[in-house]
Amino acid sequence: MATPRTVAFYTLGCKLNYSETSSIGRLFEEAGYGEVPFNEGADIYVINTCSVTDFADKKCRKVVRSALRKAPHAFVVVIGCYAQLKPQEIADIPGVDLVLGAAQKFRILDYVNDLSKAPEKGMVYAGEVQEANEFIDSFSFGDRTRSFLKVQDGCNYKCSFCTIPQARGKSRSDTVAQAVANAHKIAEMGIKEIVLTGVNLGDFGNGTEVIEGMKPKKEALFIDLIKELDQVEGIDRFRISSIEPNLLTEEIIDFVAQSKRFLPHFHVPLQSGNNKQLKAMRRRYKRELYAQRVAWIREKMPQACIGVDVIVGFPGETDEDFKETYEFIRSLPVSYLHVFTYSERANTPAAEMEGKVPMHIRRERNEMLRILSEKKKLAFYQQQLGQEELVLLEAKEQEGKMFGFTRNYVKVALPYKEEWINSLQPIKLKKEEYLADELVVEAELLPA
Repeated sequence: MATPRTVAFYTLGCKLNYSETSSIGRLFEEAGYGEVPFNEGADIYVINTCSVTDFADKKCRKVVRSALRKAPHAFVVVIGCYAQLKPQEIADIPGVDLVLGAAQKFRILDYVNDLSKAPEKGMVYAGEVQEANEFIDSFSFGDRTRSFLKVQDGCNYKCSFCTIPQARGKSRSDTVAQAVANAHKIAEMGIKEIVLTGVNLGDFGNGTEVIEGMKPKKEALFIDLIKELDQVEGIDRFRISSIEPNLLTEEIIDFVAQSKRFLPHFHVPLQSGNNKQLKAMRRRYKRELYAQRVAWIREKMPQACIGVDVIVGFPGETDEDFKETYEFIRSLPVSYLHVFTYSERANTPAAEMEGKVPMHIRRERNEMLRILSEKKKLAFYQQQLGQEELVLLEAKEQEGKMFGFTRNYVKVALPYKEEWINSLQPIKLKKEEYLADELVVEAELLPA
């Protein structure tokens, strides 16, 4: 058959996956392929997968079926974390032609060019994850207002519930110079906001051992990176996507508080507010340190937005343990939660632990924290009413309104005007409201 000329992408999971999909898209573009929307039908479909939940298999199957409905004769390539962890399982999905592991995905064109010679479906090229030992820089650019810039990959931590080290390999980082160069490229595209992404972002430059006092500093750490990025002209805003509490140092918080471009918005994984559970999870901190980090943020940036990750139903979590977590989070001045229901993952220590929590109890605990999150978010938004802010407006239109985020991550609604897309507008936050079950703040435009 003739060489395929069109390619479409579907991305599941985290911001890191979106940045990598964009970079792989550029590889296809440079090779002469034309990218088309997923629902228009393409010669090749590339599905970038996630493994964080136990629904990865169902999601992947659904996307494959959708792709083949659009283009029955298309080649289907699956990459990403799920592809590294369970390549043969994916290869057995009807319609999948090629599965590429972590070390192979950025050489996708080498494999795609041979697809026409494939004797049968489901060819697998997924080596040992140790082969993924090189940092490949990437950033997304499909969104006109923001870009996800990957500066770190992999993880050396051994959290007992997590498969990411098995899927992405050891911690490795970009250089400061290359990250800054990519930020300049993003600025040249007219994008105003960059979200820094990584698997363990604060470990940039393998900073954990330095921060924990285990070895002297020999290379640039995360604090050095953000100081350099803060000087990049053309980018109005930088956000830090997610950073471990043990790596979110007071120095980083202090720097963001006085920064020209880094925003007062932190997403800090907690996972449990119970020290017994944190130890079983093999987390590298206790809840007391977490509380100290939140207090330091609030002292330096009273209006900052603070997001929290938490897992419910981890093995051994008793009613009292969960109650302690609930009360701990309720007492913290945080802004919203991302709540995950624990699911057993193969080849993790947690999967073999005793004290499994019945699924109906896991779901009940998830719902309790979800409601707490809504209360926290509403209280945070109400605290912002009357404030004057700058909002970066996006292209999405709904019910005659457009949306954007303030510096401290309040979602704002304004009457839709196309000329405002990707612009920073001065506004006053007026009142909270729900649009399609989502909490937003209605705003008033101020004179420029």
